Amino acid sequence: MKISKKLLATAITCCMMSGVAMAQQQNWTMTSTWPSSIELMEIDKKWVELANKLTGDELKIDFHEGGSLVPSGEVFAAVESGTIDAGGDWPGYWAGRDPAFSPLGTHTSLFNAIDYVNWIQQWDGFDVFNDVYGKFGMVYLPYGVTNNESGFRTNTPIKNLEDLKGKRLRLSGLEQGKVLERLGGNQVSMAGQELYQALERGVIDGAEFSTPNVDVSAGMHQVTKFWSTPGWHQSSSTFGVMINKDSWDKLSPETQEKLRIAADATMLWSLSFTEKRAIDGYETFKKAGVEINRMDDDSLQKIQDISNEVMVEVACSSPLAAKVYTSQVEYLSEYAEWRNASKPFNLGRDPQGPDLEKLLECEQ
Repeated sequence: MKISKKLLATAITCCMMSGVAMAQQQNWTMTSTWPSSIELMEIDKKWVELANKLTGDELKIDFHEGGSLVPSGEVFAAVESGTIDAGGDWPGYWAGRDPAFSPLGTHTSLFNAIDYVNWIQQWDGFDVFNDVYGKFGMVYLPYGVTNNESGFRTNTPIKNLEDLKGKRLRLSGLEQGKVLERLGGNQVSMAGQELYQALERGVIDGAEFSTPNVDVSAGMHQVTKFWSTPGWHQSSSTFGVMINKDSWDKLSPETQEKLRIAADATMLWSLSFTEKRAIDGYETFKKAGVEINRMDDDSLQKIQDISNEVMVEVACSSPLAAKVYTSQVEYLSEYAEWRNASKPFNLGRDPQGPDLEKLLECEQ
């Protein structure tokens, strides 16, 4: 059968138009839990920058700072409902939805930043993140880590556990509040952008927020006189992007992979960036005349023991939480021998976390 040149040309044109339609650019709206005044937003912006570069004409992410589209506390619901396509977050903010979000975001006295990177990228951490967020119709890409947070910033010194008693301290996190309560303190929940005035007016006795540089961006060096280290309440933290599952599914597998690559690259960048900036922040607090006190080892060991009890308690409160903690402590168990054998040239402290058998019992 002969095909006319006109028919052939029409067929080719249709195929080309079909290809253009298939390659039509997706446009996403993304926001963050962080306003521009809080330096943590730089991690979100870095991922968006890399993602837009890598995906080219396939995807355009339009990023808006925290609070400009929806209040920070409503970012989760906005992504879940599809009101926006994506939202940068710290998982611990959503522990009220399920306790499993708590260990995804941080711990009291357990993982350091490299532990989170190891667990996410080489153990089953990435899948565990997506098991939890997947329950809420989302895909999750972890793309940021910071090492231990600064500690408490106050106007009366905290040098030991006795000094914590009766203090009203801004503290974020489910585990963290339970541990502080058992140490005799009182947890106050408060957004980062509210800390300056609360400290200035004496509404709270003290506060933790993040790493030294982020605390500087919140102005905490201007309204406190004392700094209690180390940041036992958050030995490391993770950050990432919540993506509405329907928005994710509209992307080609190739574009999805490029977003994962951007996330991995941002995670490495975030660690070195925040550690370098932590030095700058540390110097700012010193120049401001803030007195730095470190808790003694006995106090830190008592905190570790209480933290382990709380982790088991939180794990037993939710099947998903049990799954997260068990996976993390199994990683620690597998990594322990090599970590110890390579001392002092290893990847940080050897955390004496909760008993794995107790966590396994929570899963049953």
